[in-house]
Parts: sequence; structure tokens; C-alpha cells
Amino acid sequence: MQQKPKINIIGAGISGLSAGCYLQMNGFETQIFEKHSIPGGLCTSWENGGYTIDGSIHWILGSKKGSGFYKMWSELIDLEKVPFHNHDVRMHIEVKNSADKYGNKVFKLYTNLDKLKAYMLDLSPEDSKVINEIIQDIRNLQQFELPPVMYKLPLIPSIIRSIKMARYLKFLVYLTKQKKITNFDIAKKFKSPFLKESFELLFDGDEIKMMVINFPMAFFDQQCAGYPIGGSLSWANRIAENYISLGGKIHYNTPVKKILVENNEAKGLLVRNDVIHKSDMVLSTADWYKTVFEYLDGKYVNDTILNLKDGKILDVYYSILLVSFGLKKSYKEYPHFSRFPTDIKLESPCGKSWDRLETHFYNYDPTLAPEGKTVMACSFYTTNGQYWIDLRKNDRPKYRAEKKKFTDSLIELLNVKYPGIKDEIEVVDFATPATVLRYTNNWKGSAQGWLPGKNMAASSPVKFTLPNLKNFYYASHWGRAGGGIPISLIQARDVANLICKKNKMDFDPQKGMHSGWSMK
Repeated sequence: MQQKPKINIIGAGISGLSAGCYLQMNGFETQIFEKHSIPGGLCTSWENGGYTIDGSIHWILGSKKGSGFYKMWSELIDLEKVPFHNHDVRMHIEVKNSADKYGNKVFKLYTNLDKLKAYMLDLSPEDSKVINEIIQDIRNLQQFELPPVMYKLPLIPSIIRSIKMARYLKFLVYLTKQKKITNFDIAKKFKSPFLKESFELLFDGDEIKMMVINFPMAFFDQQCAGYPIGGSLSWANRIAENYISLGGKIHYNTPVKKILVENNEAKGLLVRNDVIHKSDMVLSTADWYKTVFEYLDGKYVNDTILNLKDGKILDVYYSILLVSFGLKKSYKEYPHFSRFPTDIKLESPCGKSWDRLETHFYNYDPTLAPEGKTVMACSFYTTNGQYWIDLRKNDRPKYRAEKKKFTDSLIELLNVKYPGIKDEIEVVDFATPATVLRYTNNWKGSAQGWLPGKNMAASSPVKFTLPNLKNFYYASHWGRAGGGIPISLIQARDVANLICKKNKMDFDPQKGMHSGWSMK
């Protein structure tokens, strides 16, 4: 019997677990090496004082039949067994300088497009042209299965594939238009001061491409971007369980020290306690910088890779300060996700300040808190995550003191918005960029990978292979700007396909599906 090719995979995040599943089901023998004690990587949750703090998922693209993501997730887990929650309103945005015609200062971004359109037309009939444009731009995206997923095609496959892909030329036309438009561009078109201010504040005053909001809105409207009850770790565990059932092995608490290379060919891994694990190939789904410049000592690079490292092509995604609270009340009377102004700025020692807050009540997921209670989280974006990383490394007492000072100030501001909430707090949890780096190795404590550049449709500068290094592959959320869970899945599937092709083996992503699973 022919021996299966052996692949060592670095990282049990979504990319590593998914790639492991695809490779196991297509004839490879794999094992995953993970530094943490649990799967998921950045897709994670943790316990604190009887509450579950969620660090990642707000929604899953492809939670309902009819999308490409549903098909891909269904190759890995049985989605019919996952309970999803779909929000009626994506977010409540409180403005400061205006009000709608009813005197309300809160804009509701409904997930249903018909409802959103009717809501905005009622507030400002004179803005019908721009409102119709916004809704149509989102509906245009719904014409296509995103991402396009094709399997083995029968009878003259090249012609069938060409016909199928020709439809997506129209998608590129829509994409070319939408990638140029920002929320500020849309805001300028409104006659209504309330709608103008609301769209300026879609991203808390930042100017962002509308594609960033239009793409998920296309899924929300179809109830195809639900939140999986149980949260991030529960989601990761589902994939990990399937990987194990396919014969894969996960070595937890086993950080990688080096990728072993002989004659410019990856031969295995050196892990904790200087243990060596030989393999025919190495696939890293770990942090991009850690992989290229530490595991491989920066020996397999080119000008593009060096320019990426130096920030000359793309910027690293923001770091996040995630402050979560375990609350003695359910707060079900409040919207699940709100952004609102404050009279006093919240100052961070990293040099960033905020005059608007974001609150996320997880009162729709009963698994995260004891009955009658809930978790509420506040996220703050910063480009100086390195401050927190250096502070924890160099002065642990000051690090703890600064965390407490920040959370104390935040609690006072929250008590103004939600009177009495200060007395309902049982648990305070503060995850900084140093926390992210500590548990995931994600470069600079970033919350994702690369920040999208001006050209959102540009091809990724991060490739599946490195120059002059054989039998090595790379795939993760760093593979495409924007990162996140959808990119992690796509990268895993694509790299597994590439590995099969290089080894002259058929790639069938449906091989691991259990009987009874549905993916239509």
C-alpha cells in the first residue's frame, strides 16, 4: 500500500483546521501544531467568572443555503445542526448634531433591504434617488453566488466553466464602481442632515469604502450572515472535531520554533523542547511575519515580501482593545449593537482617544452567560498596538495599572449612557493587543491581517509559496487584505487544491461530508 504524503501544519486556527480537513479527505496524512491549548486562533472565546467572552465572530457569511460560503462551510461541518441568530437591525447609530423628522437621534441600519429602504424614504422622501442607489448597489451583488464555487464538471468542462464565469464579468463591473465610493461620498448626496450625518458615522467618522458594508449587507438581507449561537470557540471546535474524525492529529501547547530546511526544501518542524517532526511538506497557516522572518529566518524573500514587511504595500490591520463585562442583568431591552457620542473623550495611554463608544450586548446568545445575565463588549481600534505589547513586556505592574485606569474611565462613561450599569458589573475582562500577540502570535497584535488598500480588488501580494523554497506552502487570513474568517476558509480550500495539484492527486472537497449533510 502506497504511503500517504505527510504534511505538518502550523496553527490550529480556521485556516489550519480547514486545510487539515481538506488534505485529510484527499489522501494526505497531516498533523497540526498549535501553541495554544484550544483551537481557533483569532476565532476564539474564553471563560471569565462564569461568563464566556467572545473575541471574534459577529456573523458567519454563508449561514443559509444559497451562497458559495454555505457550500464551502458544508464541506467541513453540518450547518443544519448549527443554530444561527439573525438580527433585524445591524447597528444603531446615534448622531450628535441632527435628528430625524420625528426628533430621533438614532439611525437604524436594518438588515432587510426593503425595510431599510422604506425607513429611509419615510425619513427623507426628497432623497429617493440616493436611497435607491444605495439599495440597488447592494442588490446588484446579490445576483451572484459569492464566492463562486465549482466542482468537477461533466462533459466539455472548459465550455461550461467559461459560461459560468462569464456572468462574473458583470460582477467586476459592479465591483469597479463600488470600490471607488466611500460612505463620505454617499453622505454628500443626502439633502437630509440626519441621513448625511448617519452615513458619515457608519464607521465612527472614518471614511471607508462602501464595499466594506455593502458586501455583508447583501448577505444580511438574505439572512445568510447569521451569528452562530455558542460563539467563536464553538465554531472552531466544530471544525476541529471534523478534522479529528478524518484522522488528523492536533498537538496543543506545542509552539513551533523553526521550519526545518535542507537544500532549500522544507523537511519538517522543530517544536517545543527541541522535538523534531519530519514531513514531506510543511504548510504554515500561522502569522505571516512569524513564518517568513522567524520560522524561516527571512531567508526566502523577494522585494515584494520585504516591501510588505516595511509597510510600503499594505498597512497592518488595526489592533483592538476589547473590554468585556459580565452583567447581572440581561439588558434585553437595549439594542444588541450601538454606537453613540460621549461628552468626555476616553483616553488611552497608547495615544488614541475616542469621543464615540461602541457597545455590543450579547443578550441574544444564552450560552455565554448564566440565565438572566449577559455579556457586553466594547471595542476600540488603534494603530499603536505596539504600545501595549511593549508595556506588558517591560513593565507588567504599569500594564495592569493602565488597563484598570482605562476600564474605570470607560465604566463611568457607560454609566451615563446606561444608568446603573456600573452596579451590575460582575466581571471585567480587558484583552489588549499584547493578549492577541501572546496567544496567537498575530503580528503587532493585529485583529486581522492586512488593511485593505485603495484598490480593494487588487491581487494579494502574499502567495501560497515562497521564492526558492520547495515543499512549503502558506495560507491564512494574511493571504488577502481584509482577512477575517471568510478569507481564512477560502485560503485553506485553495491551498489544499494547489497541494493536490502539485502532488498529482485529485482534489475533492466533498469527500469528508457525512451522509445527511446538505449543501445545496
